[in-house]
Amino acid sequence: MSPKEKTILVTGGAGFVGSNLIRRLLSDGHRVISLDMYFSGSRDAHIDGVEYREGHTKDIEKLVPEAVDTIYHLGEYARVEQSLDEPDVVWDLNIAGTHAVIEYWRKRKNKLVYAGSSTKFGDGGLARDATPYAWTKAVNTELVRNYGAWYKLSYAITYFYNVYGPGERTGHYGTVIAIFAEKLKNGEPITVTSPGTQKRNFTHVDDIVEGLVLVGERGEGDDFGLGNEKEYSILEVAQMFSKNITMLPERLGNRMNSSIDTTKTKALGWSAKHDLEEYIESLKT
Repeated sequence: MSPKEKTILVTGGAGFVGSNLIRRLLSDGHRVISLDMYFSGSRDAHIDGVEYREGHTKDIEKLVPEAVDTIYHLGEYARVEQSLDEPDVVWDLNIAGTHAVIEYWRKRKNKLVYAGSSTKFGDGGLARDATPYAWTKAVNTELVRNYGAWYKLSYAITYFYNVYGPGERTGHYGTVIAIFAEKLKNGEPITVTSPGTQKRNFTHVDDIVEGLVLVGERGEGDDFGLGNEKEYSILEVAQMFSKNITMLPERLGNRMNSSIDTTKTKALGWSAKHDLEEYIESLKT
């Protein structure tokens, strides 16, 4: 292993963002270990050359006993409104699981890159406490910051903004763009949760991965926003797919806006390069 090569652990490595990150880390010449319990990840996302460990992050000490240089912690529950229906699952994955990862980090004194959630900035900060998902993710960013200060540890906290791209999941835990694309493919109406004016920043997974790598190499501290600053309402996005739209009732936990700050990430040389409208057009051909 050359001096530039590292052993990197990716929790949630069989998930949408995790598998794309792993592909990039491998191409950069690193040894990569994935820890995933396959709650939402898929073995179809496995990549040759990766060491896959199956299990809960609560068991990280037993499952990944070797030394690692960097931990990318992506392996958490990651749906907003759905979290209201299963708070026990959210607690298990995002509190119990993440506490074990943070203790693992403390004992090894390596670098932790934590995938925080931009939901805590939504609706002027009110969205932070609107759902079990948003609350646990916000609390975890505070825990990472505190551990970093208490134990003099290296860390960076990133914030994703509505990630889309090849390999997105559909179904109950699906993401907006993937769900809309599937409905278009099946000839079904595009369903939009009322009022439809809720706004989001959509960011291609390749831009997210580029940011994660830069932050992993050179970022320190909190507030590394990873999001395309162009904002769309959900109804505007639906109309990019089809004119056949059905409005659904409002849902608890559905924030009306985001708040994005990419200043620290841009200072590392990062910028979002992919355009949502072009991507949607490519899905329609």
